[in-house]
Amino acid sequence: MRRVRLFEPLFELPDAISPYLRNATLYDSSCSPEARVVFIDKDCGFYLKTAKKGSLKSEAEMTDYFHKKSLSAEVVEYISNESDYLLTSRIKGEDCTNPMYIDDPKRLCDTLAMLLRELHETSYDCCPVMNRCERYLQTVDQNYKNGIFDPSYMTAELSSLTASEAYAYVQNGKVSLKNDVLLHGDYCLPNIMLDNWKLSGFIDLGNGGVGDRHIDIFWGAWTLNFNLKTDIYRERFYDAYGRDKIDSEIINLVSAAEAFG
Repeated sequence: MRRVRLFEPLFELPDAISPYLRNATLYDSSCSPEARVVFIDKDCGFYLKTAKKGSLKSEAEMTDYFHKKSLSAEVVEYISNESDYLLTSRIKGEDCTNPMYIDDPKRLCDTLAMLLRELHETSYDCCPVMNRCERYLQTVDQNYKNGIFDPSYMTAELSSLTASEAYAYVQNGKVSLKNDVLLHGDYCLPNIMLDNWKLSGFIDLGNGGVGDRHIDIFWGAWTLNFNLKTDIYRERFYDAYGRDKIDSEIINLVSAAEAFG
């Protein structure tokens, strides 16, 4: 996980959060322009994420829900005023981009698939987001109208589609998406924490909820390709997850939806 030492203090923090930074060494751990993440090296460690008002609400809710299932960090504070502030405890171990995992790609692939299948078989009773597919498709609609389209996410079978054709493809097939598993929503190597190959927890759960397993399966195959710089582990990942639960047509559908961000 990226960490760059910060030497300047952080100002204008909520009173409930400021004490956690007092006399602590700080590191920037951001990986997205939409949010700033700071690692607070104090006690057992904390992460502070800040972003625009209201944007971290779902992540706070889903992180708390996963934590109650021993699958994520503890939410120490979530405050939403002029901006959003999410303070969480540090999860033991390192994320899956660490060299000890990247350097053993077959084991990493199998571990990724096994953990995902276990997640999808976890009870989702009382989940705060029971219809993730609705929100997922709303994003497709909004980004299509705003002209956002990246065809690089689409499978080879769909790679020649224009934005309007890809959007029509999603509209024609969206009834296939089911809200029937507990979803991570952004199942990528940096968001999976391991401690000596054992799961410590999941992070960045803002797109989580009850949704369609193929969204996570798509991202699991995508992240192996992206982070390992090769697509040779895709079929192995599908086999390790269990092809009895995978529909290639729905994978295609998800890939078209993801082209719209």
